[in-house]
This record gives sequence, structure tokens and C-alpha cells, in this order.
Amino acid sequence: MSRSEHAGAAWQKRDVTHFIGGAWVEAESGRWYANHSPWSGEVLGDVAAGDGEDTRRAIDAAQEAFPGWAAMVPAQRQQIFLAAAGIVERRREEILLALALETGCGIHFGRVQVDFAAALLRQAAAQGYQPHGQLIPSDVPGTRAMAVRRPVGVVAAIAPWNSSLVLAGRASIGPLSLGNTVVLKPSEESPYTGGALWAEILQEAGLPDGAFNVVTHAPGEAGAIADAMLAHRHVRRLNFTGSTPTGRRLAEKAGSHLKRTVLQLSGQNPLIVLADADVDYAVDAATYGAFVHQGQVCMCARRIYVERPLADRFLAAFAAKVAQLPTGDPRDPATVVGPVINEWALALLQRRVDEAVAMGALVLAGGTPAPPIYPATVLVDVPDDAEIAQGETFGPVVLVEAVDSAEEAVARANRTDLGLAASIITGDTYRGMSLATQLDAGIVHVNDQPVNDEPHMPFGGVKDSGWGRFGLGFAAEEFSDLQWITSRDQDRSFPF
Repeated sequence: MSRSEHAGAAWQKRDVTHFIGGAWVEAESGRWYANHSPWSGEVLGDVAAGDGEDTRRAIDAAQEAFPGWAAMVPAQRQQIFLAAAGIVERRREEILLALALETGCGIHFGRVQVDFAAALLRQAAAQGYQPHGQLIPSDVPGTRAMAVRRPVGVVAAIAPWNSSLVLAGRASIGPLSLGNTVVLKPSEESPYTGGALWAEILQEAGLPDGAFNVVTHAPGEAGAIADAMLAHRHVRRLNFTGSTPTGRRLAEKAGSHLKRTVLQLSGQNPLIVLADADVDYAVDAATYGAFVHQGQVCMCARRIYVERPLADRFLAAFAAKVAQLPTGDPRDPATVVGPVINEWALALLQRRVDEAVAMGALVLAGGTPAPPIYPATVLVDVPDDAEIAQGETFGPVVLVEAVDSAEEAVARANRTDLGLAASIITGDTYRGMSLATQLDAGIVHVNDQPVNDEPHMPFGGVKDSGWGRFGLGFAAEEFSDLQWITSRDQDRSFPF
């Protein structure tokens, strides 16, 4: 594990190293960087600053472990995943504290992450018993044909900081459950909760050495790790969760190496409130959907479209509620809005809000930073050419707009190049379902807000929000190869 011991829910300084081949090892270069808390700025520990050579060592370890892990019978893998789920639940309070300190994650979203991690592991425990092929009728007499799925080998995983426990787990556990081995690169902002913590859990659960590996890196040095992953002949898949610009660059490089990728990228997610919606419910749903974890979730509502008959009532109630959201230390259970991840993120939010205001937008709540916190902010009358209306702004800011009809809301929602998640709130569920099919989004929730995930669901977007789907029920499509096998029960004749 890390170089210092943990004790219950009390935080002690943790120096995070790589986890390669079942051993905790320092970077070949001997370099380290400091892991700072976004709330207090305190140093939580030093982190190994890895490079391409460390990554290649991890990939070689994963390749060596692959045959043994792939050959394990389902009951052996099941025992490991169930043990890991138990460890997550036993360490629940400690994990919640680590998430708060390292990523500014408050109790509400922290509980979501821990519950998801435990459910992910329990569902992975059943994956080995799922059918992995099918019989296919053949027109050649005496031939039996099968399509059989088998693990690909080494899967490289790149996970972000914003939902560090969930997204590192999702990137790794699905491939592992299918018999692959994994090399994980966590964000430099979450080397422990998005990397080393998973290594601790899986090692204690009995995962064979080398089946899961973690390589960390200093800020600004992710490229060397990703390049080594893409170039290595033993890496057969790469999955990435992060921004669309970074995902596009990875996909371009992966293409030159003929590496398949699974990409879950940016979202500019609409929440549509129809005129027949319950106003109080719509306000509650929108508040959670826009501001959970300081709006630093890829599924958070970025744009709210309200049919005009309801717009004034919704805006008044929504702005009043948002203005009263408690801010502060993410360790305080009362806190709803804690710190954004770093000073750069805070400055970007302020710059985009200031620009929108200068272009004519109005601030109905928030809008004034209190470092390291950016308050929950509601903007109206934002021009379409304002930077904050373009692409994804990752933080606690939402744009609200009145529309004349549901059809106009759908049309405006679909104008973006992104298509991750969306939601519709209405008193007519059937109409909501019909509108859902018209939205260009990989995920649509009717009578809910857009921040939802379950381990077995097909999670992913369309358009520039990525391609492929996470989710244990769909992971086999992405992280296994389909092999056609035939056998004959009699000799066949040949023309020459």
C-alpha cells in the first residue's frame, strides 16, 4: 500500500507509489510531487512521478499475469470481487474522508461513490457466470459454428479526478471481470482515491499479483504515460474518461497504433422542464442535478430549458433555493458546495461568468467566488456566443432559458456537438418518453435529473461525447474479442 499506515477514519499522511506486479514501488526516476487538498491546501502526501518507463514495467507485469487470471474459474474470481466489496464497506468512513480531503467531495456525493463501488464489485462477481458465446447455424453440412468471446489481454485505463473512486473502478473492474488485466493511470489530482486505494482493496481481496497495476505521474506529465500505453504491443484496449479535446487527441494516436478505445467525454447536459411539471419537484431535481459535487460531474445539468408558462415561478424558486445552499469544508455533513478542484478551475469559472455578464447575462444567484469555493451560480439571458454557452464548463454554474414549447427545448438541446446525458421533467410520462427519443444524448432520464449511474447500465454518449459503452452488462462488447470457431463431425470433400 502507500508508505504510511491508515488508521480507521483518521487521515494520516500517505505517500503514494506505483503499484506494479503486486508491489509498491517508487518511480524509476526517483521523482515525487506533492498531493494538495483543494480545500485546505495542506499536503496530503507525496506521489511518485512516473514516466513511460514505469508504464512499460506495469504493462509487462500485466501481460505476465494475464494467462493465470484469464484461466481462473468463475468461483475464484467471484470470491475476490465479493471480498473486495466487503473491504469497501468496512472502510467506508475512511474512504469518505479521503474523497473529501483529496477531491473536495462532500458527504452526499461521497456516499454515492462508495455505494457504487461496492455494487460494482458485487455485480462483477457474477460476470464470470454470464454466457460468453453462441451457436450459429452453418450452411455447410456437418459443420458446427460458434462465436465465442474471450478476454483481450492488457487493458489500459485513464481515469479523471472528479468522481475518482467510481470512474477508476468503472475503468478497471469491468475489464478485470472479463479476465483481462489492467494498468490504471489516475489523475494527478486523485492519485490515492482514484488509484492507490483501488490497489489496496484488490490486493487485500486476493487479486493475483500483476492483474491490476497503477502508475501515477506529476501534473502536466500525463502525455508520457498515455503515449507509452498506446505504443506498447501488449495493450489491446484503452479506455478514457475525460474532456473531449483530450479524448480526440487520444483517439487520433490510438488510430495510428490500431488500438480500440472506449471514450466517455464531455457533456453539456440539458434539463427540460415542461409546463405541466410540478414546480417544487423540478426545482429540487434541478438543484441536485446542477450542483452535486460542485457541478464537477460529467452528467451535471449545464442548461435548463423551461416552458414559458412555468418559467417565472421556476426561476424565482430555483434562484432562491440555490442562493441558500451551504458552502464550506467538504468534511462538514452540512456542506453542499465545497471547493472546486484547483485554482485554475476557479479562475476559468470566474472568467467565463464575467464574460457572459459583460455580454448581457444576468446573475440570479452566486457569481462571486470565495476561494477555494465558487458558489452555486444561476445565469439567464446568456448569449449563444458566450464562451460559457459553448462546450462544457466544469463547475457549479447553470444557464436557464425560457422556451415557447417542448419542441423548441429539444431543438436547442440538440444544437450542441455534445450528447452525453439529458433529462425531462413533466406531468405526462408518456410524452416525456416520446421526447426522450428525440434528444441526441446517450442517456435520457424522464422525471429525474441527469446525474445517474448504475454499474450494469450502458453508460456513454453520442456525437462528441465519446463512443462505446461502460457498464458490466455491456462491457463484453468493448473489452473482449469475438472469435469464430468451427468443428466438423465428418470429413468434407474438396474440389481439388
